[in-house]
Amino acid sequence: MRSSNKVPATDFLISRGYDKIDSDLNWLNPTYFDHMIWSQVLTGGNVVRKRMALALSEIFVVSINELDIDWPVQALASYWDLLNKNAFGNFRELLELITLNPAMAVFLDTRGNQKADPTTGRVPDENFAREVMQLFTIGLYELNQDGSQRLSNGAPIETYTNDDVVGLAKVFTGYDFDYSGVSFTPDPRASYRPHVPSAQVVRQSVTADPAKWIPRGRASTHSLDEKRFLGVTIAPGVAPARSLEIALDRLFEHPNVAPFVSRQLIQRLVTSNPSPGYVRRVAAVFADNGKGARGDLGAVFKAIILDDEATSENGLRDPRFGKLREPMLRYSQWGQTFNAQSTSGAWQIRDLSGPSLLNQVPLRAPSVFNFFRPEHIPPRSQAAANNMLAPEFQLVTESSVASYVNFMWSTIDASGFWADDIAADYSYELDIASRPPELLDHLDLVLTGGQLKPETRSLILDALNDVEIESTDDDAGKLSRVRIGIMLTMCSNDYLVQK
Repeated sequence: MRSSNKVPATDFLISRGYDKIDSDLNWLNPTYFDHMIWSQVLTGGNVVRKRMALALSEIFVVSINELDIDWPVQALASYWDLLNKNAFGNFRELLELITLNPAMAVFLDTRGNQKADPTTGRVPDENFAREVMQLFTIGLYELNQDGSQRLSNGAPIETYTNDDVVGLAKVFTGYDFDYSGVSFTPDPRASYRPHVPSAQVVRQSVTADPAKWIPRGRASTHSLDEKRFLGVTIAPGVAPARSLEIALDRLFEHPNVAPFVSRQLIQRLVTSNPSPGYVRRVAAVFADNGKGARGDLGAVFKAIILDDEATSENGLRDPRFGKLREPMLRYSQWGQTFNAQSTSGAWQIRDLSGPSLLNQVPLRAPSVFNFFRPEHIPPRSQAAANNMLAPEFQLVTESSVASYVNFMWSTIDASGFWADDIAADYSYELDIASRPPELLDHLDLVLTGGQLKPETRSLILDALNDVEIESTDDDAGKLSRVRIGIMLTMCSNDYLVQK
């Protein structure tokens, strides 16, 4: 029986002793980020929830690459746990949790954002205000409920102006880490240096209450000025919590949110080019789950996965349907399918984001714009000629195609430097390795959902038959046959293009 892992990322770090303030300098060390995230993504247990959490992580982007704080890994672990826990919750609640999460607050500059100061010319930082509209909720242009752009005199209509950004930015001022209940330990490098706060500081929401800041006694830096944005006016003097509530409610109720978010989730989960009808049906569920609730992500996920466009056999024959599997999803599927385990328990996997390796790692996006844009069309491609979106192809180069083959073989063969600590369980496959057609049927089922084309099956079956098994006790021959079968399946076009 395959085992599963339901240990939250935060608990994984604690169990490994990474919360200790000692000479290992855990609070400054980002190197075990990859250990943490792959311990989550490569293992079974709540795999559907994790799949939704990964999709959300590519909309609400935070990256370890740009997180210059103490306890960066603990901050990202807390962020991953937040996405995982709330993957099927309410979008409005998730939006607030993300806004106040320490990792996001640092990544998009909410932490330390201050009200205007006329004497110095300082104005509130606009980073989060802009991205929460452009990327997280309403997008750049007004949309119909089927995801198509609304037009005025043939031109798209912008959803917000720079004045809206300026007004909204005031809402996100006056926030800093919450030190309530946070302990401090002398810096082990030298006792005279400042004390180090416990990792708890990056696990609890940022706060606009100066009484919870360090040092104590600082004055509030939240703007109490009037705030105007998206047709809403917050009167002068309104407290931070109420201002935030008004702002997030306005974004949540905006008519763009349902089609904007629904379309991206369809792209991440099912197909790069959903029909307008598909988007409209899912957006309708986002707007009302059938019980009067807006933003029910569990209902949205169900609507996406069970829609006729997602389940119809017509999609198998439609060249416009489907999506390129992202590299991180291929690797995670391998781990979950073949019960990958860490021999040390530490999941000692190094950074795989380089183009000569996997070329993608969860929560390691190069910018807030994710690894690729939802509207990406590869230039001079068949997709471009057919006016088709292909977001994941923004990661594809001649080099990355070859590197993926090398990476997967070293992974399956357990010969890569990143695979020293990772062991797969091929016991079931070894039991049927002496029967190549049965082995291929099994790999076809668990890896492609039975979508290998006859010509692909024939090529792989020939390769399996070419591997000689000298006797019933020839485990080396059986293992070689299993590895080759997995490798050829996971490098086939029938696998790489998810249908």
